[in-house]
Amino acid sequence: MNDSTPATPPLLSDELLARIHGRAAGYDRDNVFFTEDLAELAEAGYLRALVPAGFGGLGLTLQQVSREQIRLAAHAPATALAVNMHLVWTGVARALLERGDDSLAFLLEGAAAGEVLGFGVSEPGNDLVLFGSTTDARPQQGGGYRFFGTKVFTSLSPAWTSLGVMGLDSSAPGAPKIVWAFIDRSDPGVSVKDDWDTLGMRASQSRSTVLDGAYARPDRVFRRLDPGPNSDPLIFAIFATFEILLASVYTGIGRRALELAVEAAGRRTSLKNDGRSLDQDPDIRWRVADAAIAMDGIYPQIDALARDVDALADHGAQWYPRLAGLKHRATENAKHVVDQALRVSGGSSYFAGNELGRLYRDVLAGLFHPSDAESAHSTVASAWLGPLTDSGPAK
Repeated sequence: MNDSTPATPPLLSDELLARIHGRAAGYDRDNVFFTEDLAELAEAGYLRALVPAGFGGLGLTLQQVSREQIRLAAHAPATALAVNMHLVWTGVARALLERGDDSLAFLLEGAAAGEVLGFGVSEPGNDLVLFGSTTDARPQQGGGYRFFGTKVFTSLSPAWTSLGVMGLDSSAPGAPKIVWAFIDRSDPGVSVKDDWDTLGMRASQSRSTVLDGAYARPDRVFRRLDPGPNSDPLIFAIFATFEILLASVYTGIGRRALELAVEAAGRRTSLKNDGRSLDQDPDIRWRVADAAIAMDGIYPQIDALARDVDALADHGAQWYPRLAGLKHRATENAKHVVDQALRVSGGSSYFAGNELGRLYRDVLAGLFHPSDAESAHSTVASAWLGPLTDSGPAK
């Protein structure tokens, strides 16, 4: 596959990406985890990419890893999406460290030593996401916590060794706190359901995780925050790293869809046009051009925001609308490009096993990640128009 991403030499070789691409269809068909992909990515140092060199990592920037995620997702979207969760945590730990906060230094040490980090935040029915929780966090003697609840969309479920979780500590009357901590997979209070049979992103195996008294040691409890919107650097670090790397994955899907559209236009012929290939048809040419224009516009935005996180840029209150807008634009953009590619490619893409059909199923998952369309628009509207008031319209 063609890769036009500029700048530093890529971490993931073309040969490695070709092998990963060759396994993607089988993982999807059989609804199995990307075990071989993960092993090769770990061997290549990819799980240590964002870990600073001083901790034993590769010391890549968020901008560099974002570009790698675009390349990886173009070859295997589900693999890229699941690996994202590990990369998010290492990116969060790095972003905090660069801002003078070493509370997650243990994550960087663990990732350098081979730990695989999972993201146990999403919960059924919790549309507050980072600002509320249906999981019960119960304080224990000595400063640890036990967690009771169910986490959904836990990517890397077959492989994570340490899971970042959050829960609500209501033990202090009138002063509940959101508790953030890491728990070990070996804890007897952790169980993983075999419930991942989805339309797309099947190889991610983002199964539900049940916490039944799962214990977080005191040295793995790293935040106690008030519920609701919070200015703590942790929230910014999670939001920024998650949204940028997520946008990168879906942009990779769009990139591959455009490549497939170009291939199809050159391969398909039309009897109406004397047997000429469809790359000579004005309507098909318009669709391919439309997809290409859409893709050209998203790369600079991802690059710019990732670079600003790396450079510790201060966008103040504008950070959140910019990041939410990026995620929304990237996922909707990828969906549009895949749709154009389907129309160019014709009915063959409707068959099971067709790569473009798989990309169509995978790209739909972008609709459900935070920030969803409603949340993104609400965030941006508040930035431009101010918050909603409680009073109704004037009579």
